Amino acid sequence: MVRIIDYKAGNAPSVLHAVRHLGFRADYARGAKDFGDATHIILPGVGTAEATMDSLKAMNMLAKLEKIIIKKKVPFLGICVGMQVLFEHSEEGDALGLGWLKGNIVKYDTQNVRVPQMGWNQVRFVKDTPLTPMGVRLMPPAPEHFYFVNSYHVKPANESDIWALSDYNGDFVAGIQHENIYATQFHIEKSGEAGLRLLRRFLELEREI
Repeated sequence: MVRIIDYKAGNAPSVLHAVRHLGFRADYARGAKDFGDATHIILPGVGTAEATMDSLKAMNMLAKLEKIIIKKKVPFLGICVGMQVLFEHSEEGDALGLGWLKGNIVKYDTQNVRVPQMGWNQVRFVKDTPLTPMGVRLMPPAPEHFYFVNSYHVKPANESDIWALSDYNGDFVAGIQHENIYATQFHIEKSGEAGLRLLRRFLELEREI
């Protein structure tokens, strides 16, 4: 069962629709007890890192999520703010994140770009993963366009966690991958066929034992 975390501020209904459209069994997770049958976990995100963290705490999910994702290695996908809260700190609201990955969230330079970044932007996948295999000659897949709405972006401490890049007055991190953790700054569920193709590959992942 694919469990999609519904903390009321996110876009969980859109993600649930996309997962079911691809033919997978899915339902919401609204409390720690809902993860018992989870084969995959998705954390959508709309809003701020602070509000997302407050909601996860209010639903008493933090300890449970760490146990099943960090310790049991259940495949996890974070989307937009669902990616940002994986890191240690966000400039938006001076908020602490989950701290599963080292790094911070910073705001775009508003003297040079308009925020939020909104619309379709090209994404370059730079790391070989089961979701974006590079091929026998290790050539990266051709860039594709995905849908973004964000004013802040990730600055990972470890370059090895960077899965994808995009450009908004310079490169920024559009996706990260660390072991069983995948996350995208773009809205994978609103990114047409390219997004659905990535989502399907995530849902076909098996937990590493």
